[in-house]
Amino acid sequence: MEIKKCTKESFSIIGKEGSTNDGDGFIQRLWDEANSHYSEIEHLVKKDGNGKISGFWGAMSDFDRTNKPWKNNFSEGLYLAGAEVENSAETPMNWIKWTIPSYECLYVKAENSDTFSSMLKYLSENNLSLAGAVNDFICPEENGQMYMVFPIKIL
Repeated sequence: MEIKKCTKESFSIIGKEGSTNDGDGFIQRLWDEANSHYSEIEHLVKKDGNGKISGFWGAMSDFDRTNKPWKNNFSEGLYLAGAEVENSAETPMNWIKWTIPSYECLYVKAENSDTFSSMLKYLSENNLSLAGAVNDFICPEENGQMYMVFPIKIL
């Protein structure tokens, strides 16, 4: 597992929101809904200078929407399946917008189901702690490779 460090400036995501209260499989259902209605937000999706999409995010937060990690051993919270947009983007009807604060983070490729627990162990062994909720980043330039992003310092 290759762990990398970066700084991520504040960014916004427009997507479909659900919670762990929605039952098993709710994250996949959110992605299915977001993907099937993508044309409604496509014009808002942030792109780089070459017109390439910045990325898709599976953002997580506590129920208070304060960008804190899920509660109860990471088993209870909110999830937003969506695309990165400009912070000033207007939210279309039936969509939700979250703005994530700037942070310093560690990130790793999501290679298997143990990635999350391995990173929590790494943080503990290195006297680091989460400064916010862990987010999933899906990189369009890498054929949808998913990364797990662990905020370790809010900037």
